[in-house]
Amino acid sequence: MSEIYREICTRIKEADAILIGASNGLSITEGLHLFADNTAFDMLFGDMKQKYSLHSILQGMGNQWPSEEEKWCFWSRLIHHYCSKYQPTAVMNELKAIIGNKDYFIITSNGECHFEMSGFDTNRIFEVEGNWLAMQCTHACHNTLYPTLGLAEKMAQSEQNGKICPELIPKCPCCGGNMQVHLQLDQNFIQNSVQQQKYSTFLEKYHDKRLVILELGIGWRNQLIKAPFMRLTAQEAKATYVTINLGEIYIPENIRSKSFGLDGYLSDILKEIRKEQEK
Repeated sequence: MSEIYREICTRIKEADAILIGASNGLSITEGLHLFADNTAFDMLFGDMKQKYSLHSILQGMGNQWPSEEEKWCFWSRLIHHYCSKYQPTAVMNELKAIIGNKDYFIITSNGECHFEMSGFDTNRIFEVEGNWLAMQCTHACHNTLYPTLGLAEKMAQSEQNGKICPELIPKCPCCGGNMQVHLQLDQNFIQNSVQQQKYSTFLEKYHDKRLVILELGIGWRNQLIKAPFMRLTAQEAKATYVTINLGEIYIPENIRSKSFGLDGYLSDILKEIRKEQEK
């Protein structure tokens, strides 16, 4: 295994840039499990679990709430706990150290803005399914996104009996309708075209260059990030593909000779890569 780490470190050292992809596996490493009906979920949403039969954060995100007061109670709790109180984790610090001064771009479907809050450049992050710290018109009557963090904190402080203060419910400044967190929950999702273009520009800049594609916690069925990453690896002659995931590694035959698959905990593997870099 040490030989594999050494080879990966060599590829990173020689790389012109690093393209990072992240999905649920990274969030889980940080203690945020969208799919789990676990102790953490019970501690944060036990009352809603009992009242609305919620069994995961993901279910809450897509829930048909009886009122806007209850909908925003869920969201303000979630944002307060996982965003306002967030501190950069060891896995994020290791990743920053591994990248060093290399140019990079991050594409993620996680949505909780932990990359941004860990000090990664917001201009080099594309959250493909939106993020919790922005909101949009529910009907997408216009394309502007609005910040949620400050408002969510006020909502969380105002919460009583599972509802937030009605005066804090956001309304669309154009049509007067309801607002929703900027996530790809329905057909009205507004894509962040600015960040999408920055991602395209990054790929154009490093076409036919030495690109390390570093994939963090993405399952083999993922068509949003993993599938394009594997196609990119096949198309780019000088690309190196590194996929890290617990219990599930998939590398197709056509890119196997230029790929590394590491099965294990992200925190442990990134720490080992960093230790190898320091030798």
